[in-house]
Amino acid sequence: MIDLAFPILFMLLVVIGEMLVVQWRQRDVVNWHDVMFNLNSGHLMLWLFRGLEITCYGYVASHFSLSLFESWPPVLTWVFALFAWDFGFYWLHRAHHYLRVLWAVHVVHHQGEHFNLSLGVRNSWYSSLTSIPFFMLLAVLGVPLSVFVTVSILHYTIQLFNHSALTPKLGVLESVFVTPAHHRVHHVKDMAYSNKNFGGSFIFWDKLFGTFCPSLPQAPFDYGVDGAKPSANPFWASNLPLLRYMHMPVSMSDEGGRWRCSNLTVFSGALLVFVGVIAYVYEYGYGYTNVHWPQVALFTLLALGPVALAGMVQGRAWSVMGWLAISLGLPMLFLGLLRWSQGYWQVVLVSLGVHGVAVLWSCTRRRSDAAPAVEQSHG
Repeated sequence: MIDLAFPILFMLLVVIGEMLVVQWRQRDVVNWHDVMFNLNSGHLMLWLFRGLEITCYGYVASHFSLSLFESWPPVLTWVFALFAWDFGFYWLHRAHHYLRVLWAVHVVHHQGEHFNLSLGVRNSWYSSLTSIPFFMLLAVLGVPLSVFVTVSILHYTIQLFNHSALTPKLGVLESVFVTPAHHRVHHVKDMAYSNKNFGGSFIFWDKLFGTFCPSLPQAPFDYGVDGAKPSANPFWASNLPLLRYMHMPVSMSDEGGRWRCSNLTVFSGALLVFVGVIAYVYEYGYGYTNVHWPQVALFTLLALGPVALAGMVQGRAWSVMGWLAISLGLPMLFLGLLRWSQGYWQVVLVSLGVHGVAVLWSCTRRRSDAAPAVEQSHG
């Protein structure tokens, strides 16, 4: 499964690399909490539903395909898939902005207030589910599953780099491809700009269908969306917009508690979880056949990790205990009980265990150090 795990590892490295360049070379302030949330906004849950998307595509391609490409040269099939996928994405993306139920999914991506590569990773858990209807036509026409998956990875990689904070305008390429200069326009908070430049890889769809905007506003502007500040908890971030769309009474608060952990503590935990996700993908791929309880347990614990880390940002006592249970439970279960011998799992799980103990110690110490000052302020 290295062909599936490598793109995720590559994404992690370039995201962190860009942030380090921004902070050290450009001497700009990086919001590492925001980067942490973007990386762990639900990548494992997104991967689960991405697997369902691939499963649905494979089923349709196997049972309902018109097999139009069997007599085509392979090169033409690939070229068709390359453009047809992006055409479908244009309309998928445009629908996400104009249909309220789809916007309740897509808004998670637009809630990011800092334009950088990590924003390209920030997505709702359910993004892949909403993609299914828009790409099934390719399966019906007969585009092979392997071609669809490869073309998808290529386009998503291009879309990741369209969120770069460092890339300047690209000259003649601006007339053909969606570039960071185009996509910055799309993330401006003003809807007159955010409802433009829907293309994924090719900008000519926007020019053809009248949704192209060439430049950012002249006046000062912000990225993000209007309304309440998004939750730092990935569970609420993905589900609260949908619950509000369904007019369900939900109340939640991100107000801070007394168990706040340092930025380094939270961010290092986020990196460990993300590396665990990469190892999971390497181990199981999309994982819809022969699923056993260890896979379900591993998925569940890794998926709960970002929720606990978000609680640390908010200063919740339960988050520290929850992170300790996750970080110690994983190595005890898979190294102790199941005796997994793979080197990559040993490194990840032992590191998680050490991190969990260190978090409990450091957060307890920070809380005890802050206590006298709190008591004195009320004296």
